[in-house]
Amino acid sequence: MIVVALAVARVVDANYITASASSAQAFKTATLLKTLSVNALITGEVGVGKRSLARYILPDAPMLDSSNYNEILKTLEGVNKIIITNLENSQNIKKIFDIATANNIRVIATANGSYYNEIVDKIFSIKLDIPSLSERPEDVKELIKKFVNEASLLFGQKDEFKVKNFKPDLSQNSNSLRKQVMINYLLQNIQENELIEIIENYLVDKLGSNNDYKNFLHLYEIPIIKAGLQRFKSQLQLSDKLGLNRNTLRKKIADNSKYL
Repeated sequence: MIVVALAVARVVDANYITASASSAQAFKTATLLKTLSVNALITGEVGVGKRSLARYILPDAPMLDSSNYNEILKTLEGVNKIIITNLENSQNIKKIFDIATANNIRVIATANGSYYNEIVDKIFSIKLDIPSLSERPEDVKELIKKFVNEASLLFGQKDEFKVKNFKPDLSQNSNSLRKQVMINYLLQNIQENELIEIIENYLVDKLGSNNDYKNFLHLYEIPIIKAGLQRFKSQLQLSDKLGLNRNTLRKKIADNSKYL
């Protein structure tokens, strides 16, 4: 088996983000795979671009999640190529690949980065392992620009995205980053009544105990403490601005330490 370590950003409208050297190499490798008749397995964390890369390689092939076992078997009856995602969820990998091999069906598959199976090693002649976005800061910057443009089109606004204190959420790579950009873009010019409505909608199904005021007070305290520390740089100044005793502020910070 040939194991290739690659970094691949998300694909939007068939265009790869190639800000990093590894992403540029990934594009070249994927382009080469488009011309070959070999099976390839693309592994990596959620949101690193596995599905997008698979679709780039086989743009016209049906794409099915491996958990849809019966649908895959039915699809294999009438195709010569297929994309199977989340291979780790498959009920019977052996039967699927026995059919694919017998009928000379090309397979491009995706799987979790830690996934291993002996049958997979025999079937796939090329394995692409895609690193997380945390290892590709150049791609993160370009993805933020792309997602901001998406947000601008989606919300019909042309506001400049405020990146000064923006810390990319890469916990789920491009998935979490896109969500974060969308939310931040929408909220950066939010009005008080809109913010109140959001909190109201959040709380309406969560209220019901006898101590809810105390239970949800952190929704107010945490953002005002974090914003205050960010703006005034010290607890002393913040306690003065908030009209709180310094010891009271310290206690509130300690009580909410897991969020700060």
